[in-house]
Amino acid sequence: MTAETSATRLTARGAKTRERIVTAAADLMYVRGVAATTLDDVLAASAVSKSQLYRHFANKDEIVRAVIELMGERVILREQNALGRVSTMAGLRRWRDALVQNNALRHGAYGCALGSFASEVADHDDVARRALLALFAEWKDLLAGAIRRLQENGALSADAPVDELAVGLLAAVQGGYLLAQTAHDVTPMASSIDMALTHIESLRPA
Repeated sequence: MTAETSATRLTARGAKTRERIVTAAADLMYVRGVAATTLDDVLAASAVSKSQLYRHFANKDEIVRAVIELMGERVILREQNALGRVSTMAGLRRWRDALVQNNALRHGAYGCALGSFASEVADHDDVARRALLALFAEWKDLLAGAIRRLQENGALSADAPVDELAVGLLAAVQGGYLLAQTAHDVTPMASSIDMALTHIESLRPA
């Protein structure tokens, strides 16, 4: 075995260890919250040693940032798949139904991963805040793309403010997640998104 082969295998093994740490931390932080998840919790859940953890992360903040990156990839991929071809109000309402139904499986208990992280880390970790800001912007752009396709297909008036509508719809989603999390009931989430969609639909050409 050459030194190069050994180094490559070690790098691959290290990548798997890092992935295991981040995945375990993501699961814990999503359910318990960032503040309530300790490094000892992450060590136990990931089944790695303390030396392995510190080989990849200097502190908890670095783990949180890696978790945000992972959760962001999951959320954006989900939204790309759900919104990428939406071009009708019926399609937007199907997107709404999928969000609500998925959250109903947990009785709304855990909220949106990105929203939950934002509420916990944005005030004290500017690196994490900027990462979350970029992820929300990407989500907003996906919504704007769907709304713009409605406009191009004649379902919305030509002067409808696409970007503003996308921001409002994303705010309705995030507010709905928070209310559902508080109530352990997705009804408020469904209502808030419905109101945003009803407003968008009202902007159809006269």
